[in-house]
Amino acid sequence: MRVFDSRSFVVAGMSAILLLGGCSSSKAVKAAGSAVKADKERKAAPEFELKDADGKTVRLSDYKGKVVLLDFWATWCGPCKIEIPWFIGFERKYKDQGFAVIGVSMDEEGWTVVKPFVTDLAINYRILQGSDSTAELYGGVEALPTTFLIDRDGKIAATHVGLAGKDDFEDGIKKLVERPSAGLAGRFVPAVLFGAN
Repeated sequence: MRVFDSRSFVVAGMSAILLLGGCSSSKAVKAAGSAVKADKERKAAPEFELKDADGKTVRLSDYKGKVVLLDFWATWCGPCKIEIPWFIGFERKYKDQGFAVIGVSMDEEGWTVVKPFVTDLAINYRILQGSDSTAELYGGVEALPTTFLIDRDGKIAATHVGLAGKDDFEDGIKKLVERPSAGLAGRFVPAVLFGAN
């Protein structure tokens, strides 16, 4: 019979918090998700300029008109490794509906650890190298993963801190891809075809 001391329970409890909540270098963070906000409650997602693995500059505004899942993550983050396969599936399933995943790596070692990780997991979406200043634009990302769902108008519709449920993400994605951009409403006039008699 094995006897557990109090340290074993503390270690097990802290491991569960990190796995279910998120990775943080500063403090334990409880997992928190949010439903898609009403249009009037959404705020504009901050613009950024980051480099991809090929050195190309990528801006959030490049994705205007698309629903974007913006994920701040790191290769060493256990909960991130759980979510990434879901995001690969979402990219595949919803990309033809005006949806894109952007992963922002917060690895301090940079591309030397990120590129092999991306290859090993066969990540099919855009990966960018993040920075502390980019994280600050998004409220000072204090736990990884932190994920934002951004609507077609470039507004933050939902925020997930820590490990969220796959269905929570997918429900939000479905709601957002169904709706056209508010900026497009009323701009289209039905075409009328005239034929020769």
